[in-house]
Formats: sequence, C-alpha cells, structure tokens
Amino acid sequence: MSDHAADPATEAFVAHRNLLFTVAYEMLGSAADAEDVLQETWLRWVEVDLAQVRDRRAYLVRVTTRQALNRLRTMARRKEAYVGPWLPEPLLTSPDVAEDVELAESMSMALMLVLETLSPTERAVFVLREVFAVAYDEIAAAVGKSPAAVRQIAHRARGHVGARRPREAVSPGETRAVLESFQRAVETGDLQGLLDVLAPEVVLMGDGGGVKQAAPRPISGAAKVARFIIGGTARYRRRVAYEEAVVNGGPALVLRLDGELDGVLAVRVEDARITGLYYVRNPEKLTRVRSETPLALR
Repeated sequence: MSDHAADPATEAFVAHRNLLFTVAYEMLGSAADAEDVLQETWLRWVEVDLAQVRDRRAYLVRVTTRQALNRLRTMARRKEAYVGPWLPEPLLTSPDVAEDVELAESMSMALMLVLETLSPTERAVFVLREVFAVAYDEIAAAVGKSPAAVRQIAHRARGHVGARRPREAVSPGETRAVLESFQRAVETGDLQGLLDVLAPEVVLMGDGGGVKQAAPRPISGAAKVARFIIGGTARYRRRVAYEEAVVNGGPALVLRLDGELDGVLAVRVEDARITGLYYVRNPEKLTRVRSETPLALR
C-alpha cells in the first residue's frame, strides 16, 4: 500500500466521498457544482488536525454543507441569467438507487424542483434532516443556527415540500409502464394515445440552456403539451432512438438523434398518468448520463 493510500485524511475522505457528493448534489441540483464543493471540502479537510475530530463523517458533512450553502448563493445569480427554464442536472444512477424509496424520491426531478423553491438554509436543513437523518445539533453547527431554530426551519420546510410533493409514492414498475405508453404514442404520432397517458394538469419543462432549442417557458395542460410534443417530433420521428435508463433514481428515457445523445426525459407520475415532463437538452448538463454516478445516504 502506498503512503498516499495509507494517509488517514485521504482514507476518511474517500470512505465518505459518495455521501458527500450526494449531500452536495441534493442541495445544488448540479453535479459539476457538487464536484467543486467536494474539491473545496477536501482542501479544508487536509488542513484539519484529525486528533481534534471526534466524528469524521459528521465533520465532513458539516464542511460540505457550508461550502454548498456558499455555492447555492452564487448559483442563484447564475440562474437569474439562465436562458429558459432551469432543470437539475440528470444523473445516470444504478438500479439499486431506485429500490431505495427514500433516496430515489429525494433525487427525483419533481422533488428537486420543489427544493429549488426553498431558501438556501431551508434547503440545507430539509436535505440534511429528511434525506440524510442528520441530528438537529449537527445541522445547527453546519448552518450556523441554534438547534431550536433548525427545528423550526425543518418544520416549515417540511410543510412547504409536503404540500407540493406527489400524493403517493409510485413504484418504478408503474412509472416504467407509463413511460412505455408515452414512448409508443410519440413514436407513432398517436395524439389520442398521448392524451390518454397525460394528466389534465400536466406540465412540460424543457432545458436547453440557450444552446439547444427547448420550450422557452413551461407548457401546461394535456392538449397543449400533446400538440407541442407531436408537432415538435413529427419531422424527427424516424431519426430518434429511445433508451430506458434509471436517472435520478427513477425510470427515464435517454433520447438519441441520429445516434448522438440529444437529451434526457424524466417524468412525474401520479394515478397512472404523467403530471410532469422534464426534458434536459443542455449539453453541459448531459455529461453524467454516460456512466453511473455512485450515491450514498449513509
């Protein structure tokens, strides 16, 4: 074993790296920014006297959270200048992530968009408490608040998210079946078949980032969404190939146009119908769908 591999600081960081990445990604919705946060965490970690650290995992989560909070505030300015709707960066994940209901739901595009509506501190508190079951006193140390204040923030954030999350959990099998019906309707140009699989209140969001063409604003209502999809895919229908994938812990479709990666489509399903369609085309956000990203809750 090399000296580098035997270094206690390196060993501790590597042991918890997947957890730290997951925390940062859940807070930021961006894998690229999460990697930057991990780099900043590492630079601070190597300066620490390990003899003074009682719980290395808790310490690393605390540092990661602080760096992610700093990054969240700068990202807010970037999003204000973003062209068109902003969607989280999709991650190709292993099938076992889908089996972890808690992790899969927290990673879903639908819930991550709800998290976008929280303040940075509310998002940090919600993610650490509800997703990673971090103790209130540890969260307090990470966000610079008292444990009592953190409990209040957690209660407020929980209520906000609870009012906007899907009414009931949908199994991967159910979502996959709905996606197959959606794909079949789009491939054949079947407008009625598409309407049958879309909920009346469905919302479609496309993220091209100003680089690729996408809907410039969310489209609401089954009829409008269906016409947009059928009309927009008519000329490309024979050139598009669909691949089933597990993205952000749930079934999704990876689309290739003339063999080249074109985008990732994730959905929100309720009562066997699609209530949310999230299509990411921005090439800068598609780097994490070529190979699986390892994640961890503990």
